[in-house]
Amino acid sequence: MRVTTRILIGLMATAVAVPTAVQDAPSPTHLAFVGARIIDGTGAAPIADGVMVVLDGKITAVGSAASVKVPPGATRVSVSGKTIMPGMINAHGHVGNVRGLKASAEFYTPEHLKHQLGVYARYGITTVFSLGGDGPAGVQVRDERPAGIARLFIAGPVIAAAEPDAARRAVDEVKAMKADLVKIRVDDNLGAGKKMPAEAFRAVIDQAHKRGLEVAAHIFYLQDAKDVLDAGGDFIAHSVRDVPVDTAFIKQLQSRDACLCPTLMREVSTFVYESRPAFFDDAFFRREADLDTMSGLQTAQYQASNRSPSATRYKAALEIAKANLKTLKDGGVRIAMGTDSGPAGRFQGYFEHLELEHMVGAGLTPMQVIVSATSDAARCTNVGDRVGTLRSGLEADFLVLGANPLDDIRNTRSLESVWVRGSRVPR
Repeated sequence: MRVTTRILIGLMATAVAVPTAVQDAPSPTHLAFVGARIIDGTGAAPIADGVMVVLDGKITAVGSAASVKVPPGATRVSVSGKTIMPGMINAHGHVGNVRGLKASAEFYTPEHLKHQLGVYARYGITTVFSLGGDGPAGVQVRDERPAGIARLFIAGPVIAAAEPDAARRAVDEVKAMKADLVKIRVDDNLGAGKKMPAEAFRAVIDQAHKRGLEVAAHIFYLQDAKDVLDAGGDFIAHSVRDVPVDTAFIKQLQSRDACLCPTLMREVSTFVYESRPAFFDDAFFRREADLDTMSGLQTAQYQASNRSPSATRYKAALEIAKANLKTLKDGGVRIAMGTDSGPAGRFQGYFEHLELEHMVGAGLTPMQVIVSATSDAARCTNVGDRVGTLRSGLEADFLVLGANPLDDIRNTRSLESVWVRGSRVPR
């Protein structure tokens, strides 16, 4: 997804506290983080005993202590023994009208969106692409760029037109609301509904490109993914989950430098509540979890819904998706981390960490997964000139971890502090 027009727009600590120097400093504009292992997001070997200098919200230098001199007057922040990595990017999330297990138009307010983006940020997700269900409040929050929350990009309403003229009008409406990209849904919900006709999604893609917007597509089936790419679609926003991907599909993606977003946790969410999930006991989860929501997910009725025939099919689809993820990555396809978090039962922020774990479980290395959540996600969403890596000139979005995620990807949960545009996210 290389969107051609863009509108600019810690977690909770674990047992380890934010460095005292940071807590005591009166929001200095010139900081030097010294002594950490630095994972820059590019896939390069980590920098040992690193130094990262931040001035007025941007990175001005990154390197080893031997190569980077701390500028006079900069406030030194000792992060010896810690790991610094870029803030993570969720290339497919949602901020919207869901509160707990309920969805209502009255919930779609700037305050509620800021709350959700604050949760994302406290879990180390510093940029979120909300792919659908977005309205004027989302535009407002994106453009205000409030401090202490994740930055936001939006797709506007999901376009569901069934004929070309209506499809083109819908694109014009998304453009008029100043959305950052367009989202379509090409899926039949396991045969329970009708897919968007090919002539309609072709019209959407054509009109979107004329309006300077790119198109992210919800798909399930391999053939639909191929058809969307043939029509010029820019971003495959879910895994292929019906059959193994083939060489032709890999070549399609490579020829366009198009990306795929696995959203493995979307599948997990359809069946994981058939019983009490183990992550309910994770302290990292419980720091932000709403107890009423947890109780609602453990009712007999909700658990039964997670044992339905469709849930069983999605459970099988998860294994196909994981195998396809490994095949695509081995084939050189760029992967953008995303979760489809935001709807009821899909916990914003925490699900992204589970997504990383499932990606490693699919056969990717921790470094490959980190790249997918940082530089590749940034490149796939066309924000790599601003975020996604730790290098001079980019915005200072980064995480301080107490343990090395290259040793165990679950160490992303050793989050001690989160920084967006050079300012620490409040706990």
